[in-house]
Amino acid sequence: MEELVRLCKARGFVYPSAEIYGGFRSTYDYGPLGVLMARNVKDAWWRSMVQMRREVVGLDAAVLSSPKIWEASGHLQNFTDPLVDCKSCKLRWRADELPSAPKKPLPGEDGQAGQVVPTCPNCGGQDFTEARPFNLMFKTFVGPVEDEGAVAYLRPETAQGHFVNFANVLQSEHLVPPFGTAQIGKSFRNEITPGNFVFRTREFEQMELEYYVPPAEAGRWFEYWATERFEWYVRLGIPRDMLRLRPHDKEELSHYSSATVDIEFAFPWGWGELEGVANRTDYDLKAHAAASGQVLEYYDSASGERYVPYVIEPAAGVARAMMAFLIAGYTTDVVAGEKRTVLRLHPRIAPFQVAVLPLSKKEGLISLAQEVLGLLQPVAMCDYDETRSIGRRYRRQDEIGTPMCVTVDFASLEDKAVTVRDRDSTAQERVPIERLVEVVTGRLAW
Repeated sequence: MEELVRLCKARGFVYPSAEIYGGFRSTYDYGPLGVLMARNVKDAWWRSMVQMRREVVGLDAAVLSSPKIWEASGHLQNFTDPLVDCKSCKLRWRADELPSAPKKPLPGEDGQAGQVVPTCPNCGGQDFTEARPFNLMFKTFVGPVEDEGAVAYLRPETAQGHFVNFANVLQSEHLVPPFGTAQIGKSFRNEITPGNFVFRTREFEQMELEYYVPPAEAGRWFEYWATERFEWYVRLGIPRDMLRLRPHDKEELSHYSSATVDIEFAFPWGWGELEGVANRTDYDLKAHAAASGQVLEYYDSASGERYVPYVIEPAAGVARAMMAFLIAGYTTDVVAGEKRTVLRLHPRIAPFQVAVLPLSKKEGLISLAQEVLGLLQPVAMCDYDETRSIGRRYRRQDEIGTPMCVTVDFASLEDKAVTVRDRDSTAQERVPIERLVEVVTGRLAW
């Protein structure tokens, strides 16, 4: 994990935010390659959830919204974590995530054999304050006066924007259940203990689908989406043995959920949630209907039936997905006696799909290489590099996950062909420039 974090900074995937000022805990900035990869993760999700489906439409709801939404949804009352303070070092922790260790007897006490108690990760102390609820929503004010009438919240999830627009979408799109609305956007949670690089941060981007179904069909669609979302990660290159489905215990369920399953990934520190799939029942639509006085139901004109749909929600984090793809793809091997680092990323996820590399900086090669670049840019995201030795440039492209390198050499000036090198096998093939676009797009399975 440490090697991967170093690579992310050195190669421009992820930078610590405000690093020149000592950093700002739990926030990160995405560099040139990170922006490209995150965009590719979102595009792959959107392609799977919207482009390739006829019953799902897009949505982009506001980040700032009326406090009435969060009161109706239960977030003001229920969106809390248990907060405790270590009495020794005074640091604050989330009580349900503290590690445990055998109890240390106080002076004069007999040993407490077999007793295990929460332990402070910072100082090892085992004496904490009573747990108290801590609301995770960021509170702010709208307008020039900071009073209770101007209170607003940064959204802790994108889901509520779907539900308050349910009637609008029905009216404009004339959809019939099962149908869904998909959204990618920022959410904000004032996490007590952020950590593990970009795994848990206070500002993050979500990819959420709210899928509206007849109540009697909710169980079937819940199973469908759990399987479909699991397979999405597999199709994009994560090995099956690095993924698992973990159903939530009853006491673990959110206040709106009748069933939830997490798609978990084997992170270096253990299994962690990549995505949750929840059966939110009709809780949200009924709650907003009651609070707003508006009708939020579906009317079947053919049968005359009215009902409030159940909602199945697959919700994933962009950063967590990106992190899992990086970890799963991170490998080292030896080529010609030299160790190389390779990110074996699926072409849809890789920041660049192709790198164009002129063998030298001589004018004839540079102009031809730029001509080749112009041919490929309309069909793939391309990198262009004319510095250092060709071997070192190949190693850099392997390290950032570029599936193919196209080398323009001196022979290219004569035979009008280039060398296409494969990242994973390092195999090379001579390809006529006039067929290059066809060959590249064929290999990418675009």
